[in-house]
Amino acid sequence: MTTTSPQGRTELLRPDGSPVRVLVVDDEMSITELLSMALRYEGWQIRSAGDGTGAIQTARDFRPDAVVLDMMLPDMDGLAVLGRLRRELPDVPVLFLTAKDAVEDRIAGLTAGGDDYVTKPFSLEEVVARLRGLIRRSGADRRSDSTLVVGDLTLDEDSHEVTRGGEHIHLTATEFELLRFLMRNPRRVLSKAQILDRVWSYDFGGQANVVELYISYLRRKIDAGREPMIHTRRGAGYLIKPAAT
Repeated sequence: MTTTSPQGRTELLRPDGSPVRVLVVDDEMSITELLSMALRYEGWQIRSAGDGTGAIQTARDFRPDAVVLDMMLPDMDGLAVLGRLRRELPDVPVLFLTAKDAVEDRIAGLTAGGDDYVTKPFSLEEVVARLRGLIRRSGADRRSDSTLVVGDLTLDEDSHEVTRGGEHIHLTATEFELLRFLMRNPRRVLSKAQILDRVWSYDFGGQANVVELYISYLRRKIDAGREPMIHTRRGAGYLIKPAAT
């Protein structure tokens, strides 16, 4: 389920309407606090632990929808924690934090059942984007209403139908994904990097100008002959908001 916060962010919610729950596990308190602060800003409920034993106990009580898990913990390694977590919560997605040069750790983590990883040092923006993707794919935010609405623009995520002011708009698959990402984040400026990460996936090898190109395609279909909804913030990115009345 999704909704829009007063700050204009699209929040992921559990099916019962409560905030998504994320458990952050790292023995470096500065990292735990930084991640927790960034994830709370997304509207999520956060718990943290500094070792494997604490992580397992907290997961048992908290029942998180996703876990951020450091590979190196003082009492046991991340793989051992993952194994214990999987017995308690077999479907919970796990995002590993690994050292930049620890290729073996990354491979071992994914082989053992981890869902994704980021390397230290990491950007908070990347962690949030990866977690959003994992939570959505896991179905923890499964929506009872598949329709996104911004002003007089509607997008049905199930039927892929898009209308503005009741008029049907035909979009290609990529245009649809781009519009969906914008509409899930109304009034929020999204950078080219964020859009590339979400719409074309983070390993896309193309240039950022593909975003400009597809934004122009959307504008021709969404805004042509109407008050514009898609806006550019020079040097920052793009956003969608209801047309001025």
